Amino acid sequence: MQKRERFASRLGFILISAGCAIGLGNVWRFPYITGQYGGAAFILVYLLFLVILGMPIMIMEFSVGRASQKSAVRSFHVLEPKGTKWHITGYAAVLGNYLLMMFYTTVCGWMLGYVVKMLSGEFNGLTPDEVGSVFSGMLANPAYMTFWMVVTVLIGFFVCSLGFQNGVERVSKTMMSCLFIILLILAVRSVTLSGASEGLAFYLIPDFSRMVDAGLGEAIYAAMGQAFFTLSLGIGAMSIFGSFISKDRSLTGEALSICALDTTVALMSGFIIFPACFAFGIDPGQGPGLVFVTLPNVFNQMAGGQIWGALFFIFLSFAALTTIIAVFENIINFSIDLWGWERKKAIAINLVLILILSMPCVLGFNVWSDITPLGAGSTIQDLEDFIISNNLLPLGSMMYLLFCTSKYGWGWDNFIAEADTGSGLKFPKALRFYFTYILPLLILFIFIMGWIPKLFG
Repeated sequence: MQKRERFASRLGFILISAGCAIGLGNVWRFPYITGQYGGAAFILVYLLFLVILGMPIMIMEFSVGRASQKSAVRSFHVLEPKGTKWHITGYAAVLGNYLLMMFYTTVCGWMLGYVVKMLSGEFNGLTPDEVGSVFSGMLANPAYMTFWMVVTVLIGFFVCSLGFQNGVERVSKTMMSCLFIILLILAVRSVTLSGASEGLAFYLIPDFSRMVDAGLGEAIYAAMGQAFFTLSLGIGAMSIFGSFISKDRSLTGEALSICALDTTVALMSGFIIFPACFAFGIDPGQGPGLVFVTLPNVFNQMAGGQIWGALFFIFLSFAALTTIIAVFENIINFSIDLWGWERKKAIAINLVLILILSMPCVLGFNVWSDITPLGAGSTIQDLEDFIISNNLLPLGSMMYLLFCTSKYGWGWDNFIAEADTGSGLKFPKALRFYFTYILPLLILFIFIMGWIPKLFG
């Protein structure tokens, strides 16, 4: 049996876990749904759900990982009562990690491609329509997208091949440090643009009437969903990092630090996007096209926009790559735990596997664009995203929650003993009723609401 590595530092654990949570959802999804549902008022609702919904499940994942000293695929085997079937959750977690990488590698490739496009000046002098056609042209080119997807996968597995401390931890810490520096530079530039004050007011002054106008029920559901999905919960992505940390610190305090970093990135992204959009009279609630079409148009109108645009897409690339490196590490540990492979063998086999599994997403925008699994206009990526975001994440989170609170699982007392081991903030035991009976209903609500548009839309 191979000796399990440890984090070199507490900071490494916090930054890698935050890096796994901080992804394109923070920079891509958070600003546009904030724009859609009324700015600051939406953020307050989102923060509430982050604390009462996202954080507890993160702590439970960390606890299962640390107590078992295994990846998600084996952690339930170690902790479950004899004769029970909780370990099936571990196999669903494996599926979730592979499925996430089937489309995330392609999207990260878009970011890397856009760094080169920005640096080469490809957007200079283009009209808004021409900027939009650059993105649609990229999607129509399978060779271009395959190239950048392959680059993404090679970077991720190369970092993992250097080992846990020397590769994953060291590189992720460096990337996360650079990410925060770039984020700060871009935010300062954006808020100092002429006309940025209107965007800041929209972003920072709560106006609940705007939220009501956009649809209060929809806004609350969107806040719940974002708080839940932003932390990559339910597929054991956090559990693995729990297995690498010591028992010196309680897990509630560590989860709070990670949630704070995740939220800081999301909020700072708003400081880049809203002032810039308002300064140039562009709608900030436009949907995912915001990143690839709207913002390049904004950078085109800014002095030195080519450099600011390149920095922005480098920032996005780091956000995506830290998630990819973390999930690749998870996948490698699944292989080691399940089959006892050496790390090199696990990397070699999974590298080939991920390259093959990523191709349907790439081809779904061009060669296989006639495949519309979720109805007219949908793509293979939409199906992959729906399976993981609307099914595996909520159901996996439900299983972690029930495992830690039910007497038929690991149980409340065992969970609390693990979560509270070490110095730092303790888990709020007085809220046991809420965690046992109400939180599962909230997750069930998110799951059902995710299906309603597909069944009745």
